[in-house]
Amino acid sequence: MLLTDKTAVISGAASARGIGRATARLFVQHGARVAILDLDAAGAKAAAAELGDGHLGLGCDVADAQSCRAAAEQVIGAFGQVDILVNNAGISQPVKTMEITPADWQRIVDVNMTGVLFLSQAFIPHMRARRQGSIACMSSVSAQRGGGIFGGPHYSAAKAGVLGLAKAMARELGPDGIRVNSVTPGLIQTDITGGKLTPAMKAEILKGIPLNRLGEAEDVARIYLFLASDLSSYVTGAVIDVNGGMLIH
Repeated sequence: MLLTDKTAVISGAASARGIGRATARLFVQHGARVAILDLDAAGAKAAAAELGDGHLGLGCDVADAQSCRAAAEQVIGAFGQVDILVNNAGISQPVKTMEITPADWQRIVDVNMTGVLFLSQAFIPHMRARRQGSIACMSSVSAQRGGGIFGGPHYSAAKAGVLGLAKAMARELGPDGIRVNSVTPGLIQTDITGGKLTPAMKAEILKGIPLNRLGEAEDVARIYLFLASDLSSYVTGAVIDVNGGMLIH
């Protein structure tokens, strides 16, 4: 098992069909204790209970710095140590440039990008004190190709910001033994896409994917597992594509 005696924090992992939940299950299979953080506190607790004994589910608004600090204190108090942070929480909105309101912009940027900063800030002091840690950040293929299918320009901008933030943190935190990497999924079948993808849309999208299938949450979870484990001990500041070849660059 790749994560024996490791503890992991995963944000945005309450959704039953989401990438965060799939990652939590996979981490547990590899021996980790997991804390699930989610805006939906009840959902986080239920998700943690589903994983079995010894795991933790807490409410946390990643767009609120104090909420992140409070969650970090509870997790560290319960587990004694945190080895892995997966900044997975995110939201999307399928609108065009001229349809983006100031409130829309702020909400999308706050959750998708600022939330990565706030939650990382909450755990970095603990990781620095232990001189070890792995932080993985959720970006998106839309950050690289200039737009996606279910996310507007503000979503692309926020996810592109995650890439810059993660690379800068990797450079700064490397001397402290902390690795920081990003994951850029393509079209993954989760609750975000559920019910919105028509057969015609799917057929058209598959024409541009060399592997000829849409991604599953587990496809991304496996990359998170690689980044969390010692298999990636000399990897930091990297961006790992998980898109079936939708974008090859």
